Amino acid sequence: MKLEAKEPLWDLEGRPFRPERPLRRIVSLVPSLTETLFDLGLGDRVVGRTDYCIYPAEARLIPAVGGTKNPDLARILALQPDVVLMNLEENREADARALAARGIPVAVSFPRSVAEAIALIRDLAALFGISRPPVLEEIERLEATRRQTPPERRPRVFCPIWKNPWMTFNTETYAHDVLTLCGGENVFASRRRRYPLAADLNPEMPAQSVARDDRYPRLSEEEIRHAAPELILLPNEPYPFQPEDVETVRACFPDTPAGRAGRVRWIDGSLLFWHGTRLQHALRILPEVLQDAFGSGEDPPG
Repeated sequence: MKLEAKEPLWDLEGRPFRPERPLRRIVSLVPSLTETLFDLGLGDRVVGRTDYCIYPAEARLIPAVGGTKNPDLARILALQPDVVLMNLEENREADARALAARGIPVAVSFPRSVAEAIALIRDLAALFGISRPPVLEEIERLEATRRQTPPERRPRVFCPIWKNPWMTFNTETYAHDVLTLCGGENVFASRRRRYPLAADLNPEMPAQSVARDDRYPRLSEEEIRHAAPELILLPNEPYPFQPEDVETVRACFPDTPAGRAGRVRWIDGSLLFWHGTRLQHALRILPEVLQDAFGSGEDPPG
């Protein structure tokens, strides 16, 4: 979707989402928000979810309506939702417009930082008259602790989100902010995606000036080696990296600090890419992953 607004939740006209009727029946097309609704005690109002809404386990008992990019609109309409929750990045504008044309209210979100993700949780809770939910208080406590406690060391991290070609994220993404707050330094924070593909992979080639998303640059192996990451994280989404990919990736970059010291780690991608209440797990787990990588081995960051 192309719409954008500054509020945590907005309608298809870019205005703050303000429902005209009570929200008793919810279809969530955003896995992280499905989990968040359950954590807020609203699971009994969720009547539809995507195939990827698998947390918590109870969510899997709710009827699925397809994927985030290809939902079955007829099934959604049959569920008679009072609102459909969507995300600007994960879902398609055409589906949102089609639902709205049938009279279904659509609420859109797009947090690109930890602060915005917390604001979204707060906004969702307020929509349902929930003040200071315990899960929100816990997330705020963890966030404050991370901001007030400098990491022992801040390793330079490369985190691919795709391969063939390699892709990663820059500073304008939620994943970058989570990684930074948890104690890592994104080696491609300032790298913007260039168009066309050949220009993105070859900095010597002139790039086109186009109004397109530049937050997810594509990288050559030479550029990754030049960035000299001290730690490589392999998340299992959006690209499905598996634990057995660790040695393969290490072998691709043997002359980087990460490759030499064997600092390639497979992680649960939801910790980096799922906003909402999954943030509480990210703030507990990722700092330990980043620091434990340097518990042994050579070549620690300077």
